[in-house]
Amino acid sequence: MEVISFRIPKDLKQQLKEVDLNWSEEVRGFVEARVREYKRENALREIDALLKDVPRPESGTASRYVREDRESH
Repeated sequence: MEVISFRIPKDLKQQLKEVDLNWSEEVRGFVEARVREYKRENALREIDALLKDVPRPESGTASRYVREDRESH
């Protein structure tokens, strides 16, 4: 594992000591969740960029495909 350090105000550090939690695990979990969220958002931005040049289907296309599929069985 790697070590990351950061500064917090003195009063916040005192408050952390008063709360009985495993702060390393709490911060690690937050960072992992935030990285996943960032990757998801970035993937959506990339998908949006790829789709912006794709032409929109004409109105009723989905209904037509569903109807054709139902009638083919």
